[in-house]
Amino acid sequence: MQDVREALMQGRNSTGGTVRRPLSPHLQVYRPQITSTLSILHRITGVALSAGAVLLSLWLAAAATSSGAFSVAQAIVGSILGMIVLFGFTFALFYHFCNGIRHLLWDAGVGLELPSVHRSGVAVVVAAGGLTVLVWLVGLVLL
Repeated sequence: MQDVREALMQGRNSTGGTVRRPLSPHLQVYRPQITSTLSILHRITGVALSAGAVLLSLWLAAAATSSGAFSVAQAIVGSILGMIVLFGFTFALFYHFCNGIRHLLWDAGVGLELPSVHRSGVAVVVAAGGLTVLVWLVGLVLL
């Protein structure tokens, strides 16, 4: 059986001629680092926020439709699974926000040294976790 990687190394140059190109190492070669992990998490939280916006729209549509539809939506949101999803959405919101501020600082040329990048990455995760817990504690006290 022929190795699949051999076929992937075949390409064409700008004149249409066949060339042999090297493969870039992938996840099997590189060890996860805080920078790559936080970058992936930023993308995941962006997708989660988009999904959360859809769920929020459905909740608002249920509220606008009828009291029966709204009570069903509230029962789903108030369930254990619904609360876990809301907690995750809250973390995604704060993480994406804090990491966005970090990227704005980078755009201004601040904190681009590797030790600073690592410290700010840890700070973003801690801040997002702390803000999430704080909002939920305040929300539970006020309810």
